[in-house]
Order: sequence, then structure tokens, then C-alpha cells
Amino acid sequence: MESVSGAARVRRHEDVKSAARVLEVLELLGAEGARLSLADMASTLSVPKSSLHAVLRTMESRRWVETDPSGTLYSLGLKALLTGTAYLESDDLAGIAGPVLDLLAEETGEAVHLGRLDHTDVVYLAKRESRHALRMYSAVGHRLPAHATALGKAILSQYDAAEVQRRLNWPLEALTPSTVTDPDELLAQLADARKRGWAADEGESSVDIRCVAVPLGTGHGGGDAISCSAPRSRMDDVRLSEIAAHVTEAAHSLRTLLKRLGEH
Repeated sequence: MESVSGAARVRRHEDVKSAARVLEVLELLGAEGARLSLADMASTLSVPKSSLHAVLRTMESRRWVETDPSGTLYSLGLKALLTGTAYLESDDLAGIAGPVLDLLAEETGEAVHLGRLDHTDVVYLAKRESRHALRMYSAVGHRLPAHATALGKAILSQYDAAEVQRRLNWPLEALTPSTVTDPDELLAQLADARKRGWAADEGESSVDIRCVAVPLGTGHGGGDAISCSAPRSRMDDVRLSEIAAHVTEAAHSLRTLLKRLGEH
């Protein structure tokens, strides 16, 4: 009887390891945003190529991953896209934010984003493009370190210093020469953002891009915010203040819609 119980425990352990490996593959491919070879993934995940190959074959057969024409490079498959789309469709905030983001983009003429804090990063849940030819690169699902973005700083401004220290990876990564990496300077920026109701990114995630963001709340395990970004050439200090007012109004509209949704 003991041997049967032991065998069952071994099978359960192997099942958990296999499930964890599938998730590790999905997270790796999602983070890289590029095709990877079996050898690259095995090295990064520190697993034998033979066992990883078996996992990839199963994932490919179920369309979670796909290969290039040579059959040697792997990327996320159609099932990953469908699952991500289902997440957005089922999310209350993403579902009601569309008209508000549309109006904000129309009022400002600049790129507008809805973002959510995910551990130490901000993930874009929705985007509206700038009407101008010169624009920043971004995409739904793209993630950036929270400390280097207006979205992230707006969300972090809702927490006290101890919680900010707990949520971020230290030392902080510098994405550009302007990225704030000093803990005291970052906490001072968050205190300023808390007082005025909006946070700014001064070329900290992308050189020559300025951004303003306003928090929406601390739900969803982290928090949400909306932002408006533009090249520095189109956003001097006066324009930044004007856009901050537009983003603040849009954030108020979204909070009101969320409150009404919660009452039904």
C-alpha cells in the first residue's frame, strides 16, 4: 500500500513539474517577444533539451507555440493570443475604457494608454495611437519597469514608502540616462505625484518622450492608470500641464463608470 501511495506522489510531483515547465515556456516566449531555439530556451530555463522538447511538441500540437518554416525556432501560438484576448474581454475596466480613451486621444491628438501594475512592471492593456506621424512605439501587452514610466509612478504613488520598497526590484534598472534609479529621488517624485494627482515620465523609458499619467485605483492586485505620451518637441511644460488636466478628467470619468458598474 505504501508503494502505491509513493508512486502516486511521484506522479503528482511530475505533473506539477510539467505544468510549471509549460508556464515557464509561455512566460519566456512572452517576455522575449521573439522566436527562440530549443537550445536557447533550455539554457535560459536550466532544463534538459530532451524533456523541454517533449513539452514543446505537446504545446505545438495544441497551438500554444508554433515554429518557423525551419521547425527550429519557437514563438507563441494562436492559443496564447486567444487567451490574452479573452482576458481583456472579461476585464471590467478594459471593457468600459474604450470610449474614454477614444475621447482623450481625440482631445490631445497624442498616444493614450491604459496600464496595469504586474509585479515590478506596467503592462499596456489598451492603446490609442497619436494622429501625428512622429510617434512613440508601444503595443498592447508590452511591459516596462514601473519606476521608469508615468503609468507605473502614478500607480506606485498610491502606496507608502515601505510598500513601494517591497514592490520594486532593487537596484533599479536605468532604461535611459534620465531614468530615476535613486530610491530617495523616486520616493520624492511619488510624493509629488500623490499631491498633484498625476505622475510624469521625462524621457525615462524612451528618450525624448514625455508622458503624464493618472491613477485609477489599486485593484486587480496592483493598480491601474491611464496616460498620454508625446515627443518632447510637441510637449513643452505648458502643453504638459494642459494634457495633465485632460488625463485627470478622463481618469475621473473612468472611476465614475467603474463605481456605477460596481453598484449593479
